[in-house]
Amino acid sequence: MFYESSRNDHGLTVDPFKALVVPRPIGWITTIDGRGRVNLAPFSFFNGIAEDPQMVAFAPGGRKADRPIKDSRANVEETGEFVCNLATWDLREAMNATSANLPAGVDEMKAAGLTPAPSRLVRPPRVAESPVHLECRLWKVIDLPTLDEREPNCLVIGQVVGIHIADDLIKDRRVDIVAARPIARLGYSEYTVVDSKFSMRRPG
Repeated sequence: MFYESSRNDHGLTVDPFKALVVPRPIGWITTIDGRGRVNLAPFSFFNGIAEDPQMVAFAPGGRKADRPIKDSRANVEETGEFVCNLATWDLREAMNATSANLPAGVDEMKAAGLTPAPSRLVRPPRVAESPVHLECRLWKVIDLPTLDEREPNCLVIGQVVGIHIADDLIKDRRVDIVAARPIARLGYSEYTVVDSKFSMRRPG
C-alpha cells in the first residue's frame, strides 16, 4: 500500500505512522515548576541525539485540558532542568500510570507510588526505583509545525550533565543494559522489552 501522509488516506483503522517508527525508547521525564511541584510523564518521542556533548531530546506535543501546553514543557521552560529516568519492565505499570492526564501541579510520581530521590546537579528528583537517570539542563525548545494551532508541537533539547547507573548493571566495566530490561513503545497501545542483544562490528 501507499498513501500520502498529508492526506492521511491510508484506509486503516488507526494511523500507522507510530507503528512503523519502532521501537521508540521512552523518555520518562521528571520536572518541577517554579513552586517546586513535581511532574513525571513518559514520552515515546524521545532519544539521545548527540554524544559530545551528550544531548537528549523529547517532544511534548499537544495540550492539556487545563493549560495550552504539556506540564513537562511548561516546567522545563520555567526552570530549565529535567531528569530522564529509564523505564523498565518492572516499572511498566507505574510508567503507564504517570501518563494519566492529571491537573497541573499534581505529583504523578506520588500518585503512581514511586519514590523521589534527590538529584546531584539539578532540582527535579529522580525516580528511585529506576536503575538509570540522566540529569539534564535545557539547551533549547524548538517549536515544530502543527496542523492544529490548539495542539502545539515542540522539541525540548537538553544537555546531560550527570548520569546515575545502578551498580548491579555494571559488569566487566561495561553497562549490561539488557539486565535492566528497558521497555520501548511500538504503535497503538503496544510496547516491547529489551531482553536480548547481538553484536556486529562496523566495517573498516
